[in-house]
Order: sequence, then structure tokens, then C-alpha cells
Amino acid sequence: MNFITRFSALCLRRKSKMQQRHQSSRRPAVPLGSRILTDPSKVFEHNMWDHMQWSQEEEEQAKEKAAENSLVKVQLEDQDKYEREASKYWNEFYKTHRNNFFKDRNWLFLEFPEILPEKMRQQLKTEDRSSEHTKINTTNSFSHKNGMKEREKYWKKSYGDDSTFAQGYVYNKNQPKSVADNPQNQNCEEEVGRLESFPGSDATYRILEVGCGAGNSVFPILKVICNTPGTFLYCCDFASGAVELVKSHSSYNSAWCSAFVHDVCDDALPYPFPDEILDVILLVFVLSTIHPDSCLL
Repeated sequence: MNFITRFSALCLRRKSKMQQRHQSSRRPAVPLGSRILTDPSKVFEHNMWDHMQWSQEEEEQAKEKAAENSLVKVQLEDQDKYEREASKYWNEFYKTHRNNFFKDRNWLFLEFPEILPEKMRQQLKTEDRSSEHTKINTTNSFSHKNGMKEREKYWKKSYGDDSTFAQGYVYNKNQPKSVADNPQNQNCEEEVGRLESFPGSDATYRILEVGCGAGNSVFPILKVICNTPGTFLYCCDFASGAVELVKSHSSYNSAWCSAFVHDVCDDALPYPFPDEILDVILLVFVLSTIHPDSCLL
């Protein structure tokens, strides 16, 4: 089973709840991508150059450049090596560039409001587009007082006035926070069982970003969803160095996000959450890095 089929299983149950792009009535703030898809059967006829009209001469020039670029190919033995050791090369990349190479994708919600829960989408619809952009880019969501109040109300409503929150898990004052905090260190399995069964298990809206890199989509998303109780973000990358960069970022918060190392092309690897719970799966610049044989249904 290839990774696309697996992703279908991960969000199958919630598929009907997802607002598709062709159903959206929002108008883009800029000409880029302004030709909105209205017929889902023509999805592969649209891309970010849809607003451009190519002349016959320009099209021929593009074909010539593509053919020229394809003249030099990587040797077969090197192709196999790069495929097998891809994570190693990406780790070297992130070791060199860290989080300074790619820019944060603060445009995500302008182009893809469907990423957000319905309530948040409706809120953004009623706001001026320019003010939305400023709000998303400038709000320090992790220290925002209103956000803290909303989070506090959410946890107390869900788990009672005696509940506290730490390291992405909910605890009651009457139970040890972890096995290590239990002075008797007894009944370890029982103590572990008191934790949530998986990160984000209490959430009602869940997003997974595949190929998160240094977090250039993660943190723009977290800036918004941390003020939306019940929303949780998973993110993964097969380069452990990338995941470490995400976790070490000052804005990373396990209350709203779980970053983990994962190779989506390896069906034997388990995910840290069960199937059929995701609402959105985000793959930015991912499919182009995967061998076509792994993408076939």
C-alpha cells in the first residue's frame, strides 16, 4: 500500500466534512491563482500560472528548455544511492542551513483557507483581507492573553477545575504528572494509562503536515490554531534534523503540535495517532521529491 492510499485511510472518516477548494466562494487577494477551480474533474488543468496566457512561441521555448535540461541525467547507481540515503542528505542540508533557507509561508491562509476549522474560516471571511494578513503575521499567539484565557476555559471545561496542563498532556491534581514523579514508582502501566492515549486525542480538528522541514508552514499555522481550542497540528519529516529544528523553535508548543520523524513511503512505520482522525493533510513541495513508483495507486 503506497503512502497516498495510506493518507486516504488516515482521513477517510472526516472526508465529508472537508470544504473543498472548488466549493469556496472566497476571492484571492492577488491575481496569482485567481482562476478558481469550479470543475473538480479538471484539477490537473490548473496551477499557479493559470492567470498567464502563453504565446505559441513561449510554449515552444519552454519545451526546448525542458528537453535541454533532461539531456544530463544522474547515473543509475547514483539515483539508487540518493533514493536510499535521502534522509542523510536532507539532514546535512538542515545542519548547514538550519531554518534560514526557506521563508515562512504566511500566505497559506490567503490561498488555502480550507486548512482552518469552519469556525475560523467563517471568521476570516468577515474580515478585510489586508487586515487578516497583518493579523496572521504579527500576532504573537503564544503569549496572547485572550488565547491563554480561551485555553484555560477549554481545559477546565473538558477536564474539570482541578485539571492542569503540561507537556501536551492533561493531568488531574490528584494524580502524579508522570511515572517519574510517583515516589513509590508503582503500577507504572496504570500511571501511563492515565495520560492521553496519543497526542491530540482530545482535539476535534486535526491537521497533519507531511515534510514539515524547519517549520515554515508549521509556525504560521500554530499562530492561528493556538487560539482555537480543540485544534491540533501534527507534523513530520524523514530528516531527524528538521524535526529537531521544529521542536527547538521558541514557538513550538506540545499543547498544540506534535512533531515526529516519519518516512511516508515506508508503510511499515506506524503513525503516532490512529487512522480516520485527520481533517486536513498538507503536502507542500513533497510529491515532487518522491519517486513516481511510490505514488501509484
